[in-house]
Amino acid sequence: MASVDEKQGHGRVLEFDKVTKSFAKTDSNEITHALAEVNLTIQPGEFVSIVGTSGCGKSTILRLIAGLIRPTTGEIRLGGKPIVGAGPDRGMVFQKATLFPWLTVEKNVSFSLRMQKKQDKELVEHMLKMVGLEDFRKDYPHQLSGGMAQRVALVRSLINHPDILLLDEPLGALDAFTRMNMQDEILNIWREQKQTVVMVTHDVEEAIYMGTRVLVMEPRPGRVKADIPIELAEPKQRDSEEFQAYRNRILKMLDLKHHTDH
Repeated sequence: MASVDEKQGHGRVLEFDKVTKSFAKTDSNEITHALAEVNLTIQPGEFVSIVGTSGCGKSTILRLIAGLIRPTTGEIRLGGKPIVGAGPDRGMVFQKATLFPWLTVEKNVSFSLRMQKKQDKELVEHMLKMVGLEDFRKDYPHQLSGGMAQRVALVRSLINHPDILLLDEPLGALDAFTRMNMQDEILNIWREQKQTVVMVTHDVEEAIYMGTRVLVMEPRPGRVKADIPIELAEPKQRDSEEFQAYRNRILKMLDLKHHTDH
């Protein structure tokens, strides 16, 4: 008999096999090489953070996993099967919470269920409680703070139990205090839902604090410069010597040793 995780699909390995991605510039005949022969394996349940300077292909990797774009060469497989398009087994959250302004919090969260002609009030209620928004169910997006709107975007992506949650700098627009609270919120959701998470961030400390692995990218064309397992006891202490050692190592790789938070 299959376990709950197997039924939901949580257990499928994500593989990049010699993946390249090039884009033709619309205003010229030039080709931009976004990624070059990326080989990568992400195991079920990992939280992989991706850091790198602008233009190194971080967001391209997420869009490829989401199936929003296709590789130029190479193949991306989920559970041994090639990814050929978007699907409910992958959920994506962007830097700006892309909510429907005409729908309440509750209806934003349940939107994908309604599209599939499903009704599951208990699941919607569970999701709202999980992120502390049950008292805001009837509010509209314009009535929410930035952090609350991002929580709605998160649970809306999670309600279909996707195998993989893709986070494209989801906390970049938040103030420092809200951002740290949201980091813990996402980690709590990840531990409960047991998704595989792939997150792009410019914040090296955030990458270490949240990730089980950090991929350091180098640009033009984008490739993985280093794949660093984060072996720190939970809960991670940002001010510990071990944490700072990871931080300094990654900043040195990015040649950002004079910068404090990017």
